Amino acid sequence: MTVRCVREPDRIALAAYDEEMRATLERELKLEPELGFALPELPGEPLEPRLFTSTYYDTPPRSLARCGITLRRRVENGLSCWQLKLPHDSARTELEAAGGPAGPPPELEALLAAHLRYGSVEPVATLRTRRVGVRVVAGDRRLADVVLDSVDVLDDGHTAAAFAELEVELVEGDDGDLERLSRVLRHAGAQRGNGRPKVLRVLDLEDERPPRKQAPDVEHLRFLLSRQLRELETWDPGVRLGTDPEDLHRFRVATRRGRALIRASRPLVGKRLTELNGELRWLGSLLGPVRDLDVLIAHLRSLQPSLGDDARGAELVVAELEEERASMQDRLVQALTSDRYLALLDRFAADVEALAQESPHVKLVEVAQREANKVRKAYRALGPDSDDAAVHELRKKAKRARYAAELAALAEGKPLRKVVDALKKLQDIAGEHQDAVVTEDRVRKAARARSALAAGRIVAAERERKAAARDELPKVWKRVRRAFERAF
Repeated sequence: MTVRCVREPDRIALAAYDEEMRATLERELKLEPELGFALPELPGEPLEPRLFTSTYYDTPPRSLARCGITLRRRVENGLSCWQLKLPHDSARTELEAAGGPAGPPPELEALLAAHLRYGSVEPVATLRTRRVGVRVVAGDRRLADVVLDSVDVLDDGHTAAAFAELEVELVEGDDGDLERLSRVLRHAGAQRGNGRPKVLRVLDLEDERPPRKQAPDVEHLRFLLSRQLRELETWDPGVRLGTDPEDLHRFRVATRRGRALIRASRPLVGKRLTELNGELRWLGSLLGPVRDLDVLIAHLRSLQPSLGDDARGAELVVAELEEERASMQDRLVQALTSDRYLALLDRFAADVEALAQESPHVKLVEVAQREANKVRKAYRALGPDSDDAAVHELRKKAKRARYAAELAALAEGKPLRKVVDALKKLQDIAGEHQDAVVTEDRVRKAARARSALAAGRIVAAERERKAAARDELPKVWKRVRRAFERAF
């Protein structure tokens, strides 16, 4: 499926070619009022009252709900449509397509392949919603829609429970407007909400809790690896959709963290996870080039305003990189539809579950210390004449040590968390250095006669960025060294 972005007056919509699917990026805040709550006076125009019924669907193990994904069929005024909501940091993408009761439309179902391996979706809750609201304005600016939902939980057509919910969804306003409206509504009696979808107020799902500090180390390993699998399932639909680079970033982080945990825990569980590590390496080889281009393109766009007359040349470089990125995205989505990828997810789940049978004698803190020693060695090997590859090697070892410390911190506590924070800073600085190296190389290769001047200016800026990162390393290392000394 190919999608394009269309800017409309009060939202960003994603229209699919040749398909009746619409997508909206929602920036909203949820509050929890008591039943019988009345909206306070707000400047603006009342919204048309609405009445609709939503039937929510999920897989048998409720994997969508556990990942913060919502799939529902909504009926309003006799019209039926399916809606799929995907999570983001500060917003949710809502995809909508017409369809009847037989099941989700193919264009939505295709995005849920990682979840449908658990089985077909089934109805899990039906909610009837009466909605009233106000479009809040300030002068000629339409700030937000404030809506009050009175919700009946239906059981065989009868009301089994009821609750109310307030939503503030930005239209042309910003985060400051969102917070100001939240304060007004809280002053009127509403309570802060936890942002969960309505259906999660109905489903009885147990929260996944980390093991007790005193639990066997292998239990802590199982918990963190399970979290990485959940992250893959959470961001998978967004990676397939391909409209937000952050989805791919989160997905890739889960893949890399999973591999780092497997490597770090080898003294703990031996070669039990070797094949899983190999499959995650295959997946990472597809994700890395796409993510690297996302970072590169965003960085070059940030430089354009400073290039003056050469900005057009930079745009030509970016256009060539975007064409390459689109080709790699197609290749990635094709891989995500393969049997190999779905088998990888199944293996991930099975291997993590099998760890319950392990009774290792190695302690996690010993594993973390071993990885820390590798970072020390890599830093000591650096000298004024060390090449770029040496800094990149330091970054990779810092990343592996960070994940090992993160794992050990679940059992050891604060000293290891300090190590995690220090290593993250070291990883970030070494990452800036590597990004500058990659940017220079890619811009040189993408440069043409019409973009040569812009490419030259970008290369000069990247060399300055690389030198600044190199100068920062000794100061960051002092923090890492202190954290190591206190923890080990």
